[in-house]
Amino acid sequence: MPGAPQLDDFERGLLTGILIGEGSFGGDGKQPQVTLRMHVRHEAIFHWLQERFPRSRLYGPYHHGGRHYYQWMARGPALVEDLMPLLDETITPERDAHAHERYAAMCERYADVIARQRR
Repeated sequence: MPGAPQLDDFERGLLTGILIGEGSFGGDGKQPQVTLRMHVRHEAIFHWLQERFPRSRLYGPYHHGGRHYYQWMARGPALVEDLMPLLDETITPERDAHAHERYAAMCERYADVIARQRR
């Protein structure tokens, strides 16, 4: 059954750190999404994310404008059912106020969509 993966403490910390430092909490105007874009040298991390969140999407590698990167995206059930339960616990104001503000703004902007998805 899909849902939040069982991550050990190290994996939870790794996920939290990566998303605090490099993640984007936003949306496309219709639905919320968490996006992670990093250089192709971090390919193993993207595959690790994809294994733990199989309903998320991995795009790339992209090579344009002198940049070489992958993009990982969680939206829909992958975000609301699988990733958000972890983010609700780990992206806190005490841990990182700026990341929490970005995450909270996404949750507020897309509150109706998130509520519908949770039903």
